[in-house]
Amino acid sequence: MSQTSVASRVASPRRFAALALPALVVLAAEPIYVLVDTAVVGHLGRVPLAAVAVGGTVMTLTAWLGTVVAYGTTGRAARRFGSGDRGAAVAEGVQSSWLAFGVGLLVVVAMQFGGGALAGALAGGGEVGEAAGQWLRVAAFGAPGLLLAAAGNGWMRGVQDTRRPLYFVVGPNLLSAVLCPVLVYPVGMGLIGSAVANVVAQTIGGVLFVGALISERAPLRPNLPVIRQQLVLSRDLLVRGVAFQVSFLSATAVAARFGAAVVGAHQIAVQLWFFAALVLDALAIAAQALVGAALGGGDAAVARALARRVAWLGAVCGTAFGALVAAGAGVVPALFTPDTAVHAQAMVAWPWFVAMLPLAGVVFALDGVLIGAGDIRYLRNLTVAGALGGFLPAIWLAYAFDLGLGGIWAGLMLFVVIRLVGLVLRLRSGAWAVTGAVRDEARTPDAVA
Repeated sequence: MSQTSVASRVASPRRFAALALPALVVLAAEPIYVLVDTAVVGHLGRVPLAAVAVGGTVMTLTAWLGTVVAYGTTGRAARRFGSGDRGAAVAEGVQSSWLAFGVGLLVVVAMQFGGGALAGALAGGGEVGEAAGQWLRVAAFGAPGLLLAAAGNGWMRGVQDTRRPLYFVVGPNLLSAVLCPVLVYPVGMGLIGSAVANVVAQTIGGVLFVGALISERAPLRPNLPVIRQQLVLSRDLLVRGVAFQVSFLSATAVAARFGAAVVGAHQIAVQLWFFAALVLDALAIAAQALVGAALGGGDAAVARALARRVAWLGAVCGTAFGALVAAGAGVVPALFTPDTAVHAQAMVAWPWFVAMLPLAGVVFALDGVLIGAGDIRYLRNLTVAGALGGFLPAIWLAYAFDLGLGGIWAGLMLFVVIRLVGLVLRLRSGAWAVTGAVRDEARTPDAVA
């Protein structure tokens, strides 16, 4: 096959944008709603605000489970779609929805029996712990809808439909943003009104995605072998996610040992880092759908060309974001706090942050390529190796040798570089590009980082 014919079938930047921009809005909808919710509850007083912060932290873990379900579903559905079997792609969505609904019910039951104790432990007991437990027990009823929406996003991205999820997610969130202040204040429900508004939005979102499945006229019976296969993918993505969580929690713990100004500056920089990851993840989602479809259609050459293109797009987007962050160095920290000591410490992290963003753009893009290819085991091993062999030792050495915030962010840079090298080597090897409607691990070399 000629280079010209391959290039003619590779998605254009416009096609990437058509998939990535709606995905970006969907990714941003929940964090923006959380900000609105926090602002509404904040006017009730310090205790309700702290209670939402504690309860919201627990529910964020549920949202993380949803991301795992969505990413695991996208690659599998995209392969089926690329092979020309849309029905099978939708069937993947049916089974992931059963999985999501089952996990959501478990969350509901767990929070009714253990939510109060968990919230109390996180809050250190007292008035805040009690209020957080009450909020959490109500908010947990939204978990089935939240996870059904995640599964729906997964299969619909797989069939390259990112427009309907935009409406299914943004619409309920807008409704909830209006409903929340009404329930909290005029109706007089207070803190619990916030939880009820969450449940309404998440349940409506879940119902809309289930309606989309029904409209496809797909068989809706659970298929246990398929669900087990999806659980294996979810397990690997969960292990990968735990490596991230442990690394960033450790970084915060070390920053706290250097004093309030250091941990405050670290919090500003790391939240901006998470925002950058959110933006760049939209490109990764487009890569998941396009690469999965190419491999499902048996076209490894197009998948490899897509991977190269998305890597360049990631580099361009990361560089553009880095330029914005560099330009805002003297302004952005002041938007978070007037404390000049925190500003000074933020400037210690800033050069590392700016330098990392172009590399991170490539890393996030290639993460999307391998997730779309179903090469999850390799991603898991690479992330764990980067955390255990790079990030965690570096940040604790920063503490041992009193290297301050610069040492912590040097550790994050090492983590990104290790992942970048591993991803580029995997990309060049071609071992990830396994064709077929289903990824056959028997044809794949052992994935070692």
